[in-house]
Amino acid sequence: MSVITLTTDFGSLYPASMKGVILSINPDATIVDISHSVPPADIMAGAFALYSVVRYFPQGTIHVGVIDPGVGSDRKAIIVKAGGQWFVGPDNGLLIPPARLLGEIEVYEIIEEGLSGHISSTFHGRDIFAPAAAYLSTGRDVLEIARKTDGYVYMDFSGYNIEKEFIEATVVYVDDFGNIITNIPGEKILDEIKVGTVLSISGRQMPLLNTYSGVSKWELVALVGSHGFFEIAVNQGSASRLLQLGNGGSMRIGIMSRS
Repeated sequence: MSVITLTTDFGSLYPASMKGVILSINPDATIVDISHSVPPADIMAGAFALYSVVRYFPQGTIHVGVIDPGVGSDRKAIIVKAGGQWFVGPDNGLLIPPARLLGEIEVYEIIEEGLSGHISSTFHGRDIFAPAAAYLSTGRDVLEIARKTDGYVYMDFSGYNIEKEFIEATVVYVDDFGNIITNIPGEKILDEIKVGTVLSISGRQMPLLNTYSGVSKWELVALVGSHGFFEIAVNQGSASRLLQLGNGGSMRIGIMSRS
């Protein structure tokens, strides 16, 4: 069984043609939709969506990621191999954090001549990335459709700061519950701040706890989510709506007291 996942900012219509291309090449492929509601052109959010799930897929899985504001430009189309899994998409940093989570990476530049059919200048998800993934799923050697490269766009989730009295972070993803997921790894927070510490943001206080239900309904809480990153949530509500923070936003969190 060949598993191919799709992560895009395409919404409800355009992924269907990608699936049609894949199934035309490999009718036995199993296609898994990770998300097609990544905010448009939000590369970091797309990288986080992939990062949060790839470790749960079996070896041999092929992940197609298409958040591609540079489509039609001179940016490369790449394939990344890591930890026995494959990543196919644009060379804009999207694929690097989830691939590096699995181990050392190998990067290949897709050779368009190795693919069949017309290539649109505006829909590489359908015309380059979907067929490349499908060919890999049939056992085709990667070097038949790509060449190894050492040059690629790098991206990670760095750029946070934890000081004695404050925390600075970036919002990498707001999930469907309105939880604000930051770029700070959970272990970094817990190394510096104990559970029970009172924090503040935008004039509102919140405790650092282990669960959402540690506070009353509608109250703010900070915790390390199941994805392994520091997040801010509202018990049965939306922290994003309450704090008016979205993907890519920066935040400064005060440390009010330490347990």
